[in-house]
Amino acid sequence: MAHVDTSLPSRTTGAAAKLADAHNTEHPLKLYSGWFCPFVQRSWIVLEEKKIPYEYREVNPYKKEAEFLALNPRGLVPTLAVPKADAGSKHQKPLYESSVICEYLNDEYADESKHGPNLFPPGSAYERARCRLWIDHISGKIVPGFYKFIQHTPEKDFTIEEARSNFLGHIKTLVKEMMENSEDDGPWFLGERFSMVDVMLAPWAKRMFLLDHYKPGGVAIPAEGQGGEDEELWGRWRKWFNAIADRQSVKDTWSDDGYYIQAYKRYAEDTTNSEVAQATRKGVALP
Repeated sequence: MAHVDTSLPSRTTGAAAKLADAHNTEHPLKLYSGWFCPFVQRSWIVLEEKKIPYEYREVNPYKKEAEFLALNPRGLVPTLAVPKADAGSKHQKPLYESSVICEYLNDEYADESKHGPNLFPPGSAYERARCRLWIDHISGKIVPGFYKFIQHTPEKDFTIEEARSNFLGHIKTLVKEMMENSEDDGPWFLGERFSMVDVMLAPWAKRMFLLDHYKPGGVAIPAEGQGGEDEELWGRWRKWFNAIADRQSVKDTWSDDGYYIQAYKRYAEDTTNSEVAQATRKGVALP
């Protein structure tokens, strides 16, 4: 989750604007969103993957609606307004935390005859547990590593090389798991089956171009044929990354690149006051 940054453009652009406009009519299930927020994109991807009817509401950073603040007084996105079954569509209860929202949507809309496929492997309790272990790795290691990297400035007590190595090391750990435990040659974490693990990483994978834009030396993932002893590993990463970048739900929830560059400038300068940025500066767990 993240506080809405009042310096940002007020709404989606590009493909995401078309999707938001297609979901701007009244519906009892509402996603309160900030277009720039990767935690929001997680929830939005699941709504699309599961083919769930919903209303998209962009939170006005300059004037947050009373209805939104009644659901989440902290003013954090994403917030999901869930209708109370016994009280009609005008009465709603809130959910927040992107991983909680994603699991709720997957569980509540489990009927595959009406909605998209289960985003956890349904046949194996072990495989579902393994997915959650690696979701924890993404949320606890890769995502904080991204923010530590993008918020690096020369004044930090660690070098840009250390930030980059830390971030790439956590990605390599995940990719090794993909290589060693996928049952087939598919592009996803589980092979041919797209899963919640892929959803959880997709928004930050898409934002890695910001590290190339803002940070000296960029991400520095080796180009094809230049990976040395890790050539196979980085080939597997490229296969996953290309697949996620081409996934319709990811493309449809993405605004124009230039707006992300604008949105993340304050992260790159380490001047934003979002809760994520503050936690990164303190070296504590992300909110």
